[in-house]
This record gives sequence, structure tokens and C-alpha cells, in this order.
Amino acid sequence: MIDLTIHHENLAHNIRKARENRVVIPTYRQMKHPETIPGVIRDRLKAVGLWDVDPLNLFRITWKNEAKETGGLYQDVPNYIELPPSLTGVPARIVCLVGKWFPTGCHKVGASYGCLVPRLVTGQFDATTDHAVWPSTGNYCRGGAFNSKLLAVDSVAILPEGMSRERFDWLRSIAGQVIATPGCESNVKEIFDKANGLKRQPHMMVFNQFEEMGNHLWHYQVTGDAIATVFEHVKRPGDRMAGACFTSGSAGTIGCGDYLKEQYPAMRLAVGEALQCPTILNNGFGGHRIEGIGDKHIPWIHNVKNTDMVIAIDDEDSQRLLRLFSDPAGLRYLRMEAGVDEETLSRLSWLGISGIANVLCCIKMAKYYELTGRDVVCTVLTDSAAMYGSRIQELSAQYGPYDAAAAAVDHQLHMLGLRTDSMEELTYQGRKRVHNLKYYTWVEQQGRTVDELNDLWYDEEKTWKGVHAQADELDGLIEAFNEATGVLKSL
Repeated sequence: MIDLTIHHENLAHNIRKARENRVVIPTYRQMKHPETIPGVIRDRLKAVGLWDVDPLNLFRITWKNEAKETGGLYQDVPNYIELPPSLTGVPARIVCLVGKWFPTGCHKVGASYGCLVPRLVTGQFDATTDHAVWPSTGNYCRGGAFNSKLLAVDSVAILPEGMSRERFDWLRSIAGQVIATPGCESNVKEIFDKANGLKRQPHMMVFNQFEEMGNHLWHYQVTGDAIATVFEHVKRPGDRMAGACFTSGSAGTIGCGDYLKEQYPAMRLAVGEALQCPTILNNGFGGHRIEGIGDKHIPWIHNVKNTDMVIAIDDEDSQRLLRLFSDPAGLRYLRMEAGVDEETLSRLSWLGISGIANVLCCIKMAKYYELTGRDVVCTVLTDSAAMYGSRIQELSAQYGPYDAAAAAVDHQLHMLGLRTDSMEELTYQGRKRVHNLKYYTWVEQQGRTVDELNDLWYDEEKTWKGVHAQADELDGLIEAFNEATGVLKSL
């Protein structure tokens, strides 16, 4: 469970700093139900840009933001796209929540919030002296650096040197320090090593998304509720929630599957990974290009016992489709030849590389289970194509000019032609095999104990369900923190 022990002296420092910087912190209830956010904050947000470094943007850590670059408020249903069969090639309804309309353009800003705030409102982190260290495969450190800036906290962002240029360019304007570690998305061990080195320095606190239960809790509470809201909005008589698929970076997002299975017990939950690094599928290793997901280990916060399937995605598929969805020739082909509607075409830029991989997982699940038009499969679009302009340029340089023939090949080969290979329906023993891999990272390398590892498998009341129940207690601590600062009353 999340440690909520109060450190009173540090907490007093945090309250004073929040008062000085005019910071009000949102509760879990407000992130799920932004209509409960005080009117004075909503009024002020009308003049604030989505990416502005303004503490008010903490109240845009919700799936229900209006799709506006500046001045947006909230809507009843989260932003989503339903991808038509003309694009996906399957009759199942594939529904995707959209991460583009979070601050930083990615929902990881919520995961990082879920990790930082419990330590801020308990005083375990001292905002006046400590530095927040954000180890990441790309987007999490962006969200962490952004939240740190809003909360007037010094930050250190760690990410692989092989990530897109756009991430580094933006981070250098926000984070106090940016550290590039060797390798690509799958080089997570190198990230851990750097973070552990920093941890030994005074006043460096590491928020390791791969083991922080605050990451899991945020997605269980906020993303889970958002997906259920969208499903209830789009479902027709006779429709069912058939499944949900999420590629695994830190395994934070798949935490929403615990919530969804409580609401829709018959659904299936799938975890995706890169075919080039099939750690879950085949205890495998290697480098890949699906930016934002990490491999060669099983995250501590992945509730493997609740996962029904593993699906591997070829990173070439996600790269080719990124170009198809971004190039004018690709969009013309999809319009004129594939018959994709204009509304869908206008939103394909909302799909980044890992979002495309999530969609491909949904397609493979739909084919494996022979799902019909009455079946809904859900996922999230972590970020958008805005993070990958340099990657699109690299693809153009590699493959040359794009035309209708190339677009047809990409659509047919990399989406419509997907097969049900490189995937596995997990039995009890299959899940246990995957869970056991945690030992080699977390017990042998990262200081966890065998008893803690066994609790994740055998004692869900103490671990997963215990964490899920902590949101109300956290909301109480957040409300007490805001009351102590007095900022809300003075707005």
C-alpha cells in the first residue's frame, strides 16, 4: 500500500511553499468529476493555455478536458475516438480515450501526479529542499517535470537517449536537469541504475513509476472511471465490454483494468509489448521503436494475476502506420480508397506511436476472439503525433516519397493484414510465470523482498485492493493541505 505516514515538519514547509506559489491541489474526486471543481478555479482556467506553466493546470489532470489549446473547461464524456471497420478491418468497436488534451499532451501527467502528491501532502517529500527524480521511457518524466514546475519543485528527468527529439527539446525548458541514459525504450535497467545513483545523493527523491503504487492508483481511479464512462456513453442495446488492451511501459495504465473488471467481470484484459523485445511472451529481450513502453522486466505494479492475454506488436507496423496517418497522401488514400470518414481522418493525428500499438493490440484481440459489431474493445492513446514529427521526417528520408500505392501497402500489410500470431491467452500458470520474472528485477536488483513479491500474488486485500481503497484517505489529506494553505479561499 501507499505509505501515508505524516512528516509534520516537512509538511509545514510544503504548506508554506504552496501558499507562496498560490498552489491548490485537486482531489481524486475532482479529477474524475471535474464538475465538482470550485467555480473560481474554472473561471480562471478560461484564460489559461493547456500547456501553460500555471498551477491552475493541475486542475486539467483529467480525461474530461475540452479539446481546446487554451481556455478549455470540461465536458461530461472524456475525449475519445471510435475507429471504424473501414480503417481497422474488424467489425468490433474499437474505442480509444485521447491523451492529447492533457497538459503536456499526454496522460502520463496524471500518473506522475499520482506518485508525487501523496508524498507532498504527507511531508515525506520536502518541496523546499528535495529534488523530484523522474525515471522514464519518455512521457512520464515529461509529466513529472511539468507537475514539479507547477508545484515549484526542482526536478530531474531521466529518459533514454534514443527518444524523439521533441521530448528532449521541451524537457530542457521545464526540468531542472535532463539526463539521457544509454539505449532505447527497452533499456530500463540503465534508467534504474542512474536513478539509484542519484538516490544516494542528499535530497534526491526518486519517483520510480515502475514500482510506485500511486501510478497504479491514479489509473485505477481516474482512467478506469473514464473508460467506463465512455463505454456507457457509446454502448447500444446488446453491446458488451469485451476487452481492453494496453501496452506496458510502467504498467500504470493497465491498472485501470482492475477497475474495469470489477464493473464488467466478463471482459478480457490484454497487455501489449514489442515483438522485438518479447519479455512477457517469451522471456525475451532486444531493442525496439515503440516509444513510451519499456521492457526486459516486469513492472512491480503490474497486477499480472488479473491479466488474460499478452499480445506482441511489430514495431514496424506502428512506424508505417504513423506515416500513413500523418502524410497527406496517406490520408487521401484512406479517404478515397479505404472509405474512412472525414471525422476519423481529422483525428488520426491524435494517435502517437504507442497509441497506434494499443490499437493494433485491440485488432489482434478482436480477431483472436472473433468479436462482432456488438463487442467493444477499449484502449488509450497515450500521446499524439505531435511528439513524433522528427520520426515522420526520418521515415520519409528512409523510404522516399509517399504515394497512394505505398499508403495501400501500409494499410493492407500493417493493419488490415494483422494475424493472431505472437500472442498468448494466459492460463493461471502462464500468469504465474510472468509474475515470477519480477523476482530478478525487483528482489535481486532493486531491494524488494520475497515476502513483498508473494503478497502481490497471494494477498490482494493487502496489496491491490488495499491501494484501491486509499483514494478517499488521500482526498482527505489533499483537502486538509488546501485548507492549511488558505489559497483557495483567497482566489
